[in-house]
Amino acid sequence: MKLNESRIEKINEADLNKANYVAYWMQSAQRMSYNHALSYAAQRANQLNQPLFVFFLIDKNYPEAEYGHYEFMFAGLKELKKELEQHNINFFIFSYEDVDIFKKITEKASLLITEKAYLKNLRKWKTKAADLIKVAFYTVETNLICPVEEVSEKEEYAAYTIRKKINKIKDQYLYDYNQVLPENTSGLKLSEELKEYLIKDLDQYLAEMDFAERISYKKFFKGGYQAAEKKLNDFLANKIASYGEKRNIPHLDYQSDLSPYLHFGQISAQEIAVKTLEKAEATEDFLEELIVRRELSFNFVYYNQQYDGSLKDILPDWAFETLKEHSSDTREYNYSYQQLKNADTHDKYWNAAQKEMKITAKMHNYMRMYWGKKILEWVSEPEKAYQYALKLNNKYSLDGRDPNSYAGVAWCFGKHDRAWQERDIFGKVRYMNANGLERKFDMEKYLAKIEQLEAEL
Repeated sequence: MKLNESRIEKINEADLNKANYVAYWMQSAQRMSYNHALSYAAQRANQLNQPLFVFFLIDKNYPEAEYGHYEFMFAGLKELKKELEQHNINFFIFSYEDVDIFKKITEKASLLITEKAYLKNLRKWKTKAADLIKVAFYTVETNLICPVEEVSEKEEYAAYTIRKKINKIKDQYLYDYNQVLPENTSGLKLSEELKEYLIKDLDQYLAEMDFAERISYKKFFKGGYQAAEKKLNDFLANKIASYGEKRNIPHLDYQSDLSPYLHFGQISAQEIAVKTLEKAEATEDFLEELIVRRELSFNFVYYNQQYDGSLKDILPDWAFETLKEHSSDTREYNYSYQQLKNADTHDKYWNAAQKEMKITAKMHNYMRMYWGKKILEWVSEPEKAYQYALKLNNKYSLDGRDPNSYAGVAWCFGKHDRAWQERDIFGKVRYMNANGLERKFDMEKYLAKIEQLEAEL
């Protein structure tokens, strides 16, 4: 099937240039498989009988990016480079120094194509490029199953308000489609100016980068499409049948573990959904998370660019007002950011969850809810608590700095939720405690799991 045209948007006023090649700025879709932007770029290149110029920009100062994030991403880029070269597709990795690189790349380009952006830093980056270049510039929705603006024209209140809108249109997008590759595979030579930005050795580039900490997660998560595909196949073969029953049990491993790969675009949500539907059984709970909940988070950050700012701009009125009313309530414990970072609290379950994230770059999803609720309880002001939770999650999680994680942390403060029974500190925001964990799960097994991770360091 063909690429759905509603995924494509022209974002500047410039016209087609009819020059030497079609340029594709790959950034948030770091893959070949189910990459609608790559297919559209190849389609346009074929129409013009021109080769494709695919480029990736590495920003050493990308907001909140840590050593482990770059290491994971670079592993995927090295694999991707080999795959593109096997198809004789020109692929260049550049160091991003300033916006002028877009001028240099598009001087001989007929047009420029990239993926649609949702987070504010990526949207600003692409807007700057659009204002600067003199060729037609298109974005293509490729990291969501349903285009965000096709689903809704506004920020949705909760899962129940967006679910019916997604269900109404998802069949238009939820299909296996034919990937397009460039027919003209002529090699392209870089100008001397562009050679100055070229990164030839990603390992050396990473070694020369400056980080306060160098925490590697490759023991737990290897970057790249092949690793993502392996996790998906294992999940579908061995876990999805029991996903609804066992996904929330902290000491078990019944989650897909695909969120880091989705964050970096190393695998497509559409591919995951299509392959999941082929199972035709026990898929409802997983697809609810993958499609409805995930796309609700993208709706949140796309229509509310204050997602990492003040709770007043993020939360529903009832949640903000109730937290405000209870902000001066006495807290039995009051922890600093450093104490939280070091997992130095009185709560052994919270400490274990924080350690799991620091060691493996991913916290069990149920424990992440508990983790966020306790930060709200233990930090003196809700606004400060929200910033602490974001900072910790963004620093240590491979799936941090993502629409899903911004929405997940905000949920702990009442976003996309309903009012509950009023209590101290939380007001009407949903409460969680250690007794609840112990009633539902064998938490000693979770503690033993984290102790084993520490022992193996």
